[in-house]
Amino acid sequence: MSDSVYKIIDLVGSSPNSWEEAAKNAVETASKSLRDLRIAEIVKLDMKVENGKVTDYRARVKLSFKYVTE
Repeated sequence: MSDSVYKIIDLVGSSPNSWEEAAKNAVETASKSLRDLRIAEIVKLDMKVENGKVTDYRARVKLSFKYVTE
């Protein structure tokens, strides 16, 4: 078994519908430019409020991916 190194980044996803969709948007957007995604951890949930109404759900996600040197 070889040794592996993983990098962890912070992302914030948003959605007008739900926190779950916000987190999914963050991971799916990151997957377009990052390889070997491993673990996504939701670390904070919040909402954007305008005129007393929730307009966006936001999820802060820690995402790890395999660090590869070439």
